[in-house]
Amino acid sequence: MIVSWRNRRAHNNKMKNNNRLCEDLDAEINVPTHFRCPISLDLMKDPVTLCTGITYDRENIERWIEAGNETCPFTKQVLETFDLIPNHILRRMIQDWCVQNRSLGVERIPTPRIPVSQCEVSEVCSRIVGATRRGDGKKCGELVRKIKNWGKESERNKLCIMENGTGCILSASFESFARDSFEKHINLLVEILLVLSWMSPLGKDGRSKLGTESSLRCIIWLLRNGDLSGRQSAVLVLKEILHSDDRRIITNTLRAIEGVVEALFFLIKEPISPTATKASLMAIYCMISSTTKNDMITSRFLEMGLVGVIVEAIVEADKSVCEKALGVLDEICNTEKGKEEACNNALIMAVLVKKVLRVSEWATELSVSILWKLCDEESVRIEAIQVGTFKKLLVILQVGCGEGTKEKVKELLKLLNVYNNRVDCCVDSSMGFKYLKKPF
Repeated sequence: MIVSWRNRRAHNNKMKNNNRLCEDLDAEINVPTHFRCPISLDLMKDPVTLCTGITYDRENIERWIEAGNETCPFTKQVLETFDLIPNHILRRMIQDWCVQNRSLGVERIPTPRIPVSQCEVSEVCSRIVGATRRGDGKKCGELVRKIKNWGKESERNKLCIMENGTGCILSASFESFARDSFEKHINLLVEILLVLSWMSPLGKDGRSKLGTESSLRCIIWLLRNGDLSGRQSAVLVLKEILHSDDRRIITNTLRAIEGVVEALFFLIKEPISPTATKASLMAIYCMISSTTKNDMITSRFLEMGLVGVIVEAIVEADKSVCEKALGVLDEICNTEKGKEEACNNALIMAVLVKKVLRVSEWATELSVSILWKLCDEESVRIEAIQVGTFKKLLVILQVGCGEGTKEKVKELLKLLNVYNNRVDCCVDSSMGFKYLKKPF
């Protein structure tokens, strides 16, 4: 009986302790006022003090200053300097408080890294220039990795790196080592592209260095043979190079490089990421729009089946990808061969009508533009009526659109009105695509 009584008492004590623990966990955590940022009222992770003596969380006060404000948010005093002094004592107090309240689910804030300074970035850039002149790929690689690690730490570091002309210096280094031997320095060149991929805009000098034949050959090689990360970096940089006033010259240079069309095509047909897909579409658009009609590059894209791949991609694409894909399709339809390929695609009419007024105003305008270009032949106009184009065009006029689009809508309505009463609408514009036969 004594044992039984002791067991029963131990069980009761255990239940009391568990109940007390639950009550503690449910208790409201009162964060000390001086631990909260005056802007967000949240617990500060990286407290910094302004010249007015008020402490804020770094992220919040930086956002305040970057918005163009020149006063202290709390005191309203005009800031004599924008220096942000780390408040190490307060940060340690906050960390100690977090440790003391760990049982209540409070996690200790990590010790923040000190943001990179302009002087540090300038010093590393100078050393990269020196290493490039000497042809010291190993040293240059160490310095590039340092910049890459800085960029990983915070968006503020990325901004500081970009504002100090790092993009131009890395572009010159890339061009130098690619000209020497990109097979020999391939690891270094991949590292440089990884950093350049998040530097936009690169500037005219940077784009000119990356637009040389030696640089482009290396980028295209990585686009075809690199790993997923390398291919994505390569297409992002290629898009940045082409998105400039010199894209016609760069496209002429690309014409002599084998495999560029195939590499971009397969990034859309077999996507590796939404980012890479959007960059590929932008690169293709820049290349096609900067060439003459029926140019070799455009013809090669069409031969590979670009129209079918783009139409297939539009079906399930998000807003950004859909707009870019429609932009490429609209540009393709400026050529006779492109129009022919589009007219022969069994999905294109239904897809275009489906996307009207469902994605964005820009996507609607592009869809109308493509329809306007394709409705030259009677068979195409009949198909357009069958998928409900006439009704959608009337809705566009009711909703409103730009003057250019309105004129095209009116012209299309005149063309389609002839067949409107003679042809039944056999495919509702709101239906899906599962009953439509794919062209490939």
